[in-house]
Amino acid sequence: MLLKMAKRLLRESDKRLLWKLAWNMGWKGMLSVERHKRRLKRGAYFPPFLYVSIINSCNLRCQGCWVDVAAKQEILKPAAFHKLVREAKAMGNVFFGIVGGEPFMHPHLVDMLGEHPDCYFQIFTNGQFITDAKAKELRKLGNVTPLISVEGNEIVSDERRGRKNVLSKTLEGVQNSVNNKLFTGVCTSLCQTNIDLLSETWIDRLIEMGVLYTWFHVYRPMGPAANPQLCLTPEQQLRARKFVVEMRAKKPIIIVDAYYDGEGRALCPAATGISHHINPWGDIEPCPIVQFTRESIHASEADNRSLGEKFLQSEFLRDFRELSQSTTRGCIVLERPDLLKQLVEKHGARDATVRGTALQELEAMAVRRSQYRPGQEVS
Repeated sequence: MLLKMAKRLLRESDKRLLWKLAWNMGWKGMLSVERHKRRLKRGAYFPPFLYVSIINSCNLRCQGCWVDVAAKQEILKPAAFHKLVREAKAMGNVFFGIVGGEPFMHPHLVDMLGEHPDCYFQIFTNGQFITDAKAKELRKLGNVTPLISVEGNEIVSDERRGRKNVLSKTLEGVQNSVNNKLFTGVCTSLCQTNIDLLSETWIDRLIEMGVLYTWFHVYRPMGPAANPQLCLTPEQQLRARKFVVEMRAKKPIIIVDAYYDGEGRALCPAATGISHHINPWGDIEPCPIVQFTRESIHASEADNRSLGEKFLQSEFLRDFRELSQSTTRGCIVLERPDLLKQLVEKHGARDATVRGTALQELEAMAVRRSQYRPGQEVS
C-alpha cells in the first residue's frame, strides 16, 4: 500500500510542491519535533505546530461552529502574522495550520503565506473560494496544502453548513485544487448526521477525484450554538477509529487521525504541548475549542516578552497541560468540563470570545466520553 501511495504522490502532484512538502513539512518538521522533545526533557513547552485563526468571518453557518462567525469581522493583520511566524521560526517551527472562520476571506492570505517560503501551511477551508485562478496562486507558492471540509452528501451538507448547494460548490474547490496538482486533502467532522456515510465507497471516490489525504475528526459541542445532539456515542467513536485503521491498510490515501498516537492510544495535541492555538485577536489559547487566554502575541507596555517567552512562561498553559495529562489521555473538554472551569477561574483567564459566554457554556456542558478508552485501543 505504501508503494501505491508513493506512486500516486509522484503521478498526481506537482514535483516542486512535493519537494516543498518533503523538505519543509517532512525534514524540517521532524527537526522541529526533535527540538520539542529536547525542550520537554527540560520541562519547557513550545509547540512545534501552531494553529492560527486569521479571521473570524465565514460565508457558511455550520451547525455547532465554535467561532463567532456572525460577529464583527476581525483579521490577524499581516504585520502581526509575519512577526508571529518569524518568532516561531526562531524556536525551530516551520508548520502552521491556518484556520478561521474561512481563511480565504482574509484579503491578504496569499501574500502573507508567500512571505515565508521556508515554512509549510495547511489551510482549513470550505473550499468555496478556491477558484482555478486561486489554485494557480497556491501552486505558485508551493508550500500550501488546502484541507477542504466535506460534511456529507448534498442533503446533509446543506443542513450541516446552513446554506444551499454547499457540496457542489465545495467539490468545485476540491477539483480546482486537484487540477492544479496541489497536495489536496479533504476533512470531515464526524457527527450523528454523517457517521453513516462513512464508507469504503467514499474513500474510493476521494481517490478517484485525486485527493491525496483525508482527515476525520469528531464533533465537539462548543460555541455560541452548540448542538450536543450531534455528538457521537462511544460506540460510534470506536467504529470511526476502526474504520480509519482498516482503510489505512487497504487504500492508497493518507488518512489522518490526530487524536491518537502511533500505538492507537488516545492523544490530545494541546495536552502534550504539540500544538496550541492563536485566535484572530492574537490571543494564545490551549486549543480552538478552549477559548480562554492569559497571553497575547501582541506586545504591550505590560508584556513585551517574545512569543517563545510567553509560551515557555505561561502558567495557564502549563496548568492546562498538567491538568489534562493527569485527568485523561482524551479530551478534557468533553470528559471534565468542571475541572477546566475551575482552572479558568483559578487563573482568571479571560473569555476570548466575542459573545463573552464561554464560561457559562463550559458550566452547562454534560460529561461525555471522548477518544480515551483504556483497553479498547485500536491500532
